[in-house]
Amino acid sequence: MDFQTAKKEHEALSAEIKAHNMNYYTFDNPEISDYEYDMLMKRVKELEGFFPELITPDSPTQRVGGETLNTFRKVNHTVQMGSLQDVFSFEEIREFDRRVRKTLPEPLYIAEPKADGLSVSLEYENGVLVRGSTRGDGFVGEDVTANIKTIKSVPLKLTRALPFIEVRGEVYMPGKSFERLVEKQEKQGETPFKNPRNAAAGSLRQKDSSVAAERGLDIFVFNIQQIDGENIVSHKQSLEFMEELGFKVISDYKPFSDIERAIDYINEIGEKRHGLPFDIDGAVIKVDDFAAREKIGHTSKVPKWAVAYKYPPEEKTTVLKRMEINVGRTGALTPVAVFEPVVLAGTTVSRATLHNQDIMERLDIHIGDTILVRKAGDIIPEVVRTVKRGGGEACKIPENCPVCESKVFRDSGEAVIRCPNIDCPAQILRNIEHFASRDAMNIDGLGEAIVLLLVENRLISTVADLYKLRRGDVLALPGFKDKSTDNLLNAIEASKKNELDRLIFALGIKGVGRRSAALLCERFGDIDSIMSADAETLKTIEKFGDVLAENVYSALREPHMIKLIGSLRESGLNMSYSAKVKSDKLAGLTFVLTGTLSSMKREEAKEKIEALGGKCAGSVSSKTSYVVAGEEAGSKLLKAELLGIKILDENEFAELLK
Repeated sequence: MDFQTAKKEHEALSAEIKAHNMNYYTFDNPEISDYEYDMLMKRVKELEGFFPELITPDSPTQRVGGETLNTFRKVNHTVQMGSLQDVFSFEEIREFDRRVRKTLPEPLYIAEPKADGLSVSLEYENGVLVRGSTRGDGFVGEDVTANIKTIKSVPLKLTRALPFIEVRGEVYMPGKSFERLVEKQEKQGETPFKNPRNAAAGSLRQKDSSVAAERGLDIFVFNIQQIDGENIVSHKQSLEFMEELGFKVISDYKPFSDIERAIDYINEIGEKRHGLPFDIDGAVIKVDDFAAREKIGHTSKVPKWAVAYKYPPEEKTTVLKRMEINVGRTGALTPVAVFEPVVLAGTTVSRATLHNQDIMERLDIHIGDTILVRKAGDIIPEVVRTVKRGGGEACKIPENCPVCESKVFRDSGEAVIRCPNIDCPAQILRNIEHFASRDAMNIDGLGEAIVLLLVENRLISTVADLYKLRRGDVLALPGFKDKSTDNLLNAIEASKKNELDRLIFALGIKGVGRRSAALLCERFGDIDSIMSADAETLKTIEKFGDVLAENVYSALREPHMIKLIGSLRESGLNMSYSAKVKSDKLAGLTFVLTGTLSSMKREEAKEKIEALGGKCAGSVSSKTSYVVAGEEAGSKLLKAELLGIKILDENEFAELLK
């Protein structure tokens, strides 16, 4: 295939994928199956593999996260990203209307839900996304472009190539994404985010954009900050225009000239907000006409032409019946309040985590108390406070593990109380579930119920036992037939070929996630080298602090871990990493890649650098050793020249890699 033919096919496929993204992520109306979509993406990647110059900033392949940042560059907002005046009663809304009418006798308002997330700015030049930044203090934010690009509803290229446009939006985490994240954090013994807003903010500021990509963030765009090439005169017109450009705007906005009807609509939004797939914390009323806004003006802090009505949280009283203790895979004991069922945010709830002993003592909660409960972010139930003492015992985590009776302990500086017994049945169950999970060894079909069945029937007591299961023993279990038995055993057998980083993550070492497991494997290449590394060497790995390095060092010297790894080795599991570092020729050097390389893809160049011990960064700084400049190199090249950093062309780069 020649370049021009490939270019035409690439452009057609890119346009088709963009349309499907719009239908799926913006309009919630998919027209093809996931498999068909994956095949389109696969073909685009193949074409870019043959002709790397086809990779453009708005190519569908450039959306997936993977860039790692050491810090976030500051961004000065040309147009201030201000806040609105909050009001908490309908009388305050009526007073707002009276003030507006002193300047504008017959105002037209737009009322719309207020998504609860993190405010961001998106800037486009000639229709292409060039920067995404956080609000910060309204005047100075942070550059989070790499993470913004992972949000599927953010268009990388607009439907019109406007010279320049800056829009403001709200990045949020949908309810289902939040529930999945909290469940994952709890299983891994991590402290979960309290609400979707905190989760969205924490995800958008991840220094590894692949983490942000996994979090399922979304966005609503609601304001044009600056624009060249178009005259927009009202808020309603701006929303319609942004939707035409490919942005996702909140659909439930309505115009009102009567403030009482606007209040009725705010009530209507409030009644249905618990059924929305995203969290809202209020509704906004804005004067529609931009010229009228100028007449009404601002105070020193907020505009006079808009207010944000905040809904009060729904809280209900109930009676605490008992407290249960869950034991996680790291031995963490988590107290859970069990109370008389109540309906909150549209669902019946009867349980809420109490997190740890410190929080229980702060709440001063006793069995039999009448307590006030609500849903944090309208999703996760939580106990707010005690309303009336019931006369029962104070809630306290026991001194012994409720599952194995081992004496529990609490490390200094930690709020968590743990069971130290690695053979505790509860920990064994959670550890096996984690080992088989999708992000770890990805053993299809080995979910919580099957793990429990295998443990209860004494077929397994450690993850190593999974690889010793006999067909007859599994077939004898309730519910298992020939096909389901073979499927499970085949999935277990297939997991032996997984890359080593999956196994390292699956071992459940405290603090080690997928990325840190990969960093370990990239540095050392095989399990023996990792196990023999001392703590000081581990601390030199990028992003490994003292605590994580000590955790890895200690865990891999525990007798039970050494025995487990030995058993897994005997069962034939892969103990090496195919992307291992080949030498330390480039150790201590940091590279920045910019422009298009003709002989290899950027990801391939990055792998070659890391295979020789070097590091790749996403932005140029005084710590950069070399900038590798391909065709159409941009601002990174200019910055390197200003800082006096050594610039390599493609031939010089190839020589360095030899």
